[in-house]
Amino acid sequence: MAEFTKLLCRIIFKLIYRVELIDIENVPSKGGAILCANHPGTLDMFFIGYKLKRLIHYMAKGELFKNPIMSFIMHKLGCFPVKRGKPDIESIKTAISLINEGHIVGILPEGTRTGFQNRKKIRAKPGVAMVATKVNTPIIPVAVSGDYRLFSKVKVVYGKPFYLDLDKDKKYTMDELRQISQRIMDKIYSLLGEK
Repeated sequence: MAEFTKLLCRIIFKLIYRVELIDIENVPSKGGAILCANHPGTLDMFFIGYKLKRLIHYMAKGELFKNPIMSFIMHKLGCFPVKRGKPDIESIKTAISLINEGHIVGILPEGTRTGFQNRKKIRAKPGVAMVATKVNTPIIPVAVSGDYRLFSKVKVVYGKPFYLDLDKDKKYTMDELRQISQRIMDKIYSLLGEK
């Protein structure tokens, strides 16, 4: 299902979007990692992943899994649910387990679609930091920009993987976790030429 979706995206994107992928080779070919991206629109995960050789297991809002058909599709695409609005320990454990098994987990720290104009108004959610503080794994920042209107250009920039210097044994406060997540978002924004 994931390979079929990638093929479908290649065809559709070639026909109705001009997608530019920059530094896609920054995504490691093996090993666990966290891929973090901004979230301007509904198609982000498809723009980010349709040419990658690896499947990205995205945390996706739990509402998408309520419909049995949609739930089936989301699971086949490698996604797993996260409850929004509060820390979801089960989804954090799933993410950590996938990373430890050598998979890439995709997390969108803004937690909701931001559009391009509102991105500076939305603070990063603590979820990515909750995962990052428990695993010593590279974080791949990815920035998506452009206009999602038909026949428009969409640019995806894959930043160099980096590590956070974190103490896995420390009990971080929610405020510290938000600050760590914001540091990751700042790396993503820097790929857009912003600080």
